[in-house]
Amino acid sequence: MAGLVLPLEGVSQEIAINGDNPPQEFFVKESAFGSVDISPPTIPIPVIDASMLSSEGELEKLRSALTTWGCFQAIGHGIPSSLLDKVSEVGKEFFSLPMEEKRKCLLSACDGEGFGSDVVVSQEQVLDWCNRLFLMVFPDDQRILNLWPENPNDFGETLIEYTMKLRSVMDAVFEAIAKSLRLEDDVFLKHFGEKAVMQARFNFYPPCPRTDKVLGLKPHSDKSCITVLLQDKEVEGLQVFGDNQWSRVPTIPDALIFNLGDQMEVRFQVHVTKGHKKCYPEKNFLWSELTNCSVEKIRKKIFLAKFHNLNAC
Repeated sequence: MAGLVLPLEGVSQEIAINGDNPPQEFFVKESAFGSVDISPPTIPIPVIDASMLSSEGELEKLRSALTTWGCFQAIGHGIPSSLLDKVSEVGKEFFSLPMEEKRKCLLSACDGEGFGSDVVVSQEQVLDWCNRLFLMVFPDDQRILNLWPENPNDFGETLIEYTMKLRSVMDAVFEAIAKSLRLEDDVFLKHFGEKAVMQARFNFYPPCPRTDKVLGLKPHSDKSCITVLLQDKEVEGLQVFGDNQWSRVPTIPDALIFNLGDQMEVRFQVHVTKGHKKCYPEKNFLWSELTNCSVEKIRKKIFLAKFHNLNAC
């Protein structure tokens, strides 16, 4: 089974449509991070106003967020609400298409791009209750355009516009992170030039009858440098792990969730301790947060994750 893409009849969206119960392969087992909690407490992670990052007060809030949480919700980022709604909508439209249409973007096991679900790497693997569409957006010469949906017909245009605006926001955030840590302004930016890798993953979570046993995404930390998450406006699901418990992250309309990823460990000398990642630039600590995503019995939801990585070779 290792390295195989799940057959289409095993995809969670199709199971949900057919009204079937999830197979045992989707059931989360006990782990160091506990079992599935269907009603964890809500915890307000730090909120940063991106339009105020030139102020000392907001920079201090940013430093505190990164050294204690490793993630924050960004408001005031300047990306229009209409564009955020549009990029979510084209994702929803794609996942609502008939399977024969979605097959045109079918996931490739060798590079992981396209439409599908989990790639199976072991017999013991717990499967995520989600379908995903994973695409390379930048550098533009590395796009595999035959995996990009042609329906809806404005999908590509919308995703590229959102990514370009997000790149400007992320440049400002990288500079602000450096300032908040009393480092040179370009200490992070110089690693994210024109060849910086930006990938998009639309995660679609169908309704699930076994919310007590199944997760949309298993506990994980992201392999990117920074992940930016656009949550569903109507349905919560993101959870973060801290103080030995999972907590729900409340949805703030039009906010973007920034989460530090594992590449900080490799590139910026992060030390792994007790499941968290710590970075040591001038005795400051950056934490990469563990996250998961729950599922709903009745409501479906869609999240868009953008992964920002180091310059491509």
